[in-house]
Amino acid sequence: MLTSVLFDLDGTLLDTADDFLAIIRAMREESDLPAVANDLIRHRVSDGSAGMLAAAYSLGAEDPQLEVLRRDFLLRYERDLATHTQLYPGMRELLEWLDAEGLPWGVVTNKLSRFSTPLLEAVGLADRCRSLVCPDHVVQGKPHPESLLKACRDMGTEPCHSVFVGDHLRDIQAGRAAGMATVAALYGYIPPDQDPIRWEATHSIHSPADLRPWLEARRTQETPDV
Repeated sequence: MLTSVLFDLDGTLLDTADDFLAIIRAMREESDLPAVANDLIRHRVSDGSAGMLAAAYSLGAEDPQLEVLRRDFLLRYERDLATHTQLYPGMRELLEWLDAEGLPWGVVTNKLSRFSTPLLEAVGLADRCRSLVCPDHVVQGKPHPESLLKACRDMGTEPCHSVFVGDHLRDIQAGRAAGMATVAALYGYIPPDQDPIRWEATHSIHSPADLRPWLEARRTQETPDV
């Protein structure tokens, strides 16, 4: 049985990296620094703004300059967070199928609500998303299962009949801890030194289009494997 589907946000539901790239390039250009490579940022999106900036400026995690850059970055991002962001190819069709089938879907992210809510509004998904859970909505974010369990309560569904899709190890860990089936989004922001096979997700996909047939199969199973 399948009653709901949850998605991570950046790198799973939405391709947001080009907006991050544009901001970092503008910041570096203003400081007369050369542009950074696309992959350098894309591979660090899951590490948040601090991780991306540390890579872009070759800074250590404790460098005081990092916090100065991060504040500047977040102010710019809040003003302009969806210029280049878009749904991954095949995701729009997948969401339309979920809506047509009456299967509620939601988003569980480690991105603060001050960014996540307007981002979903900007891409036209806010009214369709049945639950948005951000780290400021819970005590413990992913990989703790609290945010996933809250999303299921919001939607009135059982975790054991839900699926969580994400592009990071912590997504799979959180889903497993919540008692959900998990799907590794291999098209997301996965660094080259990571091996998603080791995450031991229930399933893995190379594009959002790959998810529908697997979900359809789970709907006919009384007690699907987690």
